[in-house]
Amino acid sequence: HDLIERTAEPCLKALKDSGLAKEKIDEVILVGGMTRMPAVERKVQQIFGKEPHKGVNPDEVVAIGAAIQGGVLTGDVKDVLLLDVIPLTLGIETYGGVLTPLVERNTTIPVQKKQVFSTASDNQPAVTIVVLQGERQMAKDNKEIGRFDLSDIPPAPRGMPQIEVAFDIDADGILHVSAKDVQTGKQQKIRIEAKSGLSETEVKRMLKDAEEHMEEDKKKKEEVEARNEADSLAFRAEKSLNEFKDKLPAPIISDVQSKIDVVKEALKGTDIGRIKAATAELNQHMQKIGEAMQQAQGTAGAQASSQSSSQASSKPDVEEAEVEILDDEDKKKK
Repeated sequence: HDLIERTAEPCLKALKDSGLAKEKIDEVILVGGMTRMPAVERKVQQIFGKEPHKGVNPDEVVAIGAAIQGGVLTGDVKDVLLLDVIPLTLGIETYGGVLTPLVERNTTIPVQKKQVFSTASDNQPAVTIVVLQGERQMAKDNKEIGRFDLSDIPPAPRGMPQIEVAFDIDADGILHVSAKDVQTGKQQKIRIEAKSGLSETEVKRMLKDAEEHMEEDKKKKEEVEARNEADSLAFRAEKSLNEFKDKLPAPIISDVQSKIDVVKEALKGTDIGRIKAATAELNQHMQKIGEAMQQAQGTAGAQASSQSSSQASSKPDVEEAEVEILDDEDKKKK
């Protein structure tokens, strides 16, 4: 009975890794002589909700597969493509100590993935790219397989620089990681050999570890994401107040600033519920800025339209022309 129950684990794991519900599976093919047992067939039917396919000889297909594999390795068989997959997720550490995946576990190789990131503070001159391997949510719980710095980033407000991180895994399993400042084109990269990876035993241990800590990791990541969201919203709110302070009514400025202070105070503590509540409240009050700006633009638009009508009636022979208005930054570019 114990052996039969053990067949459930790889089936359920395959479903989870594929991201498919069992209802989406068209056929389940049994392979291997032991699958002839009625008890195994019943267990598979119980898991997938459908009777397994019996159109292949479970003993013969194993022998045929082994023969093809041998032929590929010796070079006698050339028309069969065997695709390898990466055993564990690959990614980088991002703000708050979170693992941000770029290449998910079981992705076939060769593969290339890219994602754009930014800086976490104003005038940040450099970023450190920490390359990680593993299935845990927090960076510290995974295996670090490399790191490098991208420096000389031009001074800019947080969130403005664009850092493109690329993961490129070739057919030999060699990982190339690069980070490029999109504005300047400056780039740094690192090469990580396949032999520097983990053994099969270590991979299994890390997968089991991730399974055991799944709920704990999920909670930690939610806490970090709540903090990051609150910090980011407070930053954007302050930026909006500074940018539009001459156009916003004093009560709105005072109201939004007080909500920003509440968020900052909440971030000093460990109460995630308080942080989420303060963030939600600030988010609601941020809408007032948008509404006030729309009203201001509507009024300005009405005045401009009135003036245009007046000028058009007094100067009927003047042709209209489109004019590009440049701000200080645009003038510098020109």
